[in-house]
Amino acid sequence: MDEQPVETTLYSLQDSPPEMEERRDGERILSLLRVGSLIIDGRRELCLIKNVSAGGMLIRAYCSIPQGSRITIELKQGEPISGFARWTRDDCVGVTFDQRIDVVDLLAASGEGPRPRMPRVEIDCLASVRDGATVHRARAVNISQGGIKIGQCRGEIPVGTEVTVSLHGLAPLSGVLRWNDSGACGITFHRVLALPQLVAWLHGQRDRMRATG
Repeated sequence: MDEQPVETTLYSLQDSPPEMEERRDGERILSLLRVGSLIIDGRRELCLIKNVSAGGMLIRAYCSIPQGSRITIELKQGEPISGFARWTRDDCVGVTFDQRIDVVDLLAASGEGPRPRMPRVEIDCLASVRDGATVHRARAVNISQGGIKIGQCRGEIPVGTEVTVSLHGLAPLSGVLRWNDSGACGITFHRVLALPQLVAWLHGQRDRMRATG
């Protein structure tokens, strides 16, 4: 039986602010979104952070935020980021930052005590998934220390299959396929990817995207 999809805060290396996400009617998703705080009209409110990029974020708000409102959001405690509500739809708000932030540095460990594992980071690069003697060409959609989402995979891979994922610049990563849906699949790594290694690789991906953007 396929596991229920889990929605967690998604970090993107793109410079542009996130757009509204479309969800299919009746789709059931377990939400484990990061809780953030925002200041609007001098008061502090809570929100759920759905997507963060260098240029902005997509949040689920628990208060009324009119389009065009000035907002200050804390992604790290004591480090406020200012911006404005570019659009609103129901309880979702698209925020554009006044100044671009460095998403990789935001995620990197500060070295001051233990930190939670790195969340998912949105990427777009070529990947290969080896299933025994068969190699499937695909694109990597997002990655974390514990797993990866693959899209546009050429060939159906059964749930529970032991696979090896190869990405340029990283050593091959072994894991197990947890779910698949219309050419996309989720893979859990057998060993957690070291944070410094993943951060260094993401820096390279970010620089490549900016060079070709």
